Amino acid sequence: MKLDGKVALVTGAASGIGHQIARRYVEAGGRVAIADLNLDAAKAAAKELGGEKDAIAVAMDVTKEDEVNAGVEKTAAAFGTIDILVSNAGIQIVHPIEDFPFAEWKKLLAIHLDGAFLTTKSCVKHMYKKGSGALIYMGSVHSHEASPLKSAYVTAKHGLLGLTRTMAKEGAQHGVRANIICPGFVRTPLVDKQIPEQAHELGITEERVIKEVMLGETVDKQFTMVTDIAEVALFLAAFKTNALTGESIIVSHGWHMN
Repeated sequence: MKLDGKVALVTGAASGIGHQIARRYVEAGGRVAIADLNLDAAKAAAKELGGEKDAIAVAMDVTKEDEVNAGVEKTAAAFGTIDILVSNAGIQIVHPIEDFPFAEWKKLLAIHLDGAFLTTKSCVKHMYKKGSGALIYMGSVHSHEASPLKSAYVTAKHGLLGLTRTMAKEGAQHGVRANIICPGFVRTPLVDKQIPEQAHELGITEERVIKEVMLGETVDKQFTMVTDIAEVALFLAAFKTNALTGESIIVSHGWHMN
């Protein structure tokens, strides 16, 4: 599938899943704004993907409305419009709920939910003007399932599912589609950080965390790859009709099946 010059804003795109999505979009003929909290890393990623013709770096704390609006306007000024939003920025924090610091709960929800809200609000203004666009949110199997120690994360990912469905209905009259990608465990630095944390909290070995907690419900005991997620993100960005709008696409090696 091809993007034929379409413009995407991808948050959290200096590394991990976001970076792979940005790479795949450029390979498919798209132009991408690498929006990230770490501007130096975003600049390096943009340079790697081809420089100002195909990719630009945008400094963005997705929890701050002024920064989001400025980054969106910088993208539109550089490329002329915005066709695709990939709301990917996210973090993971694990604690039993009785020990979950309120400040960390608020931080996680702000990045996932406030970030998705603010970037959506800013990007749809450009999409509505041209009567087309694609909103893609990065959910999780935890948009449908729950796991111990992840009260904030599960709450946030369930919330993104609700936002997706709402935007599918609101955006339809303006030609804007909305979808949520729901990966299983993807071997990224975010997941690598969770392994020792969960081993400590659960009192088991890191090997058991991987085999039993993370991959125990998959059909083949395999991690999902960033390339898998990027292919789904390209499919949704390039899809031509509203046939799939509002749907969650689960990419989890059979961990969760709708």
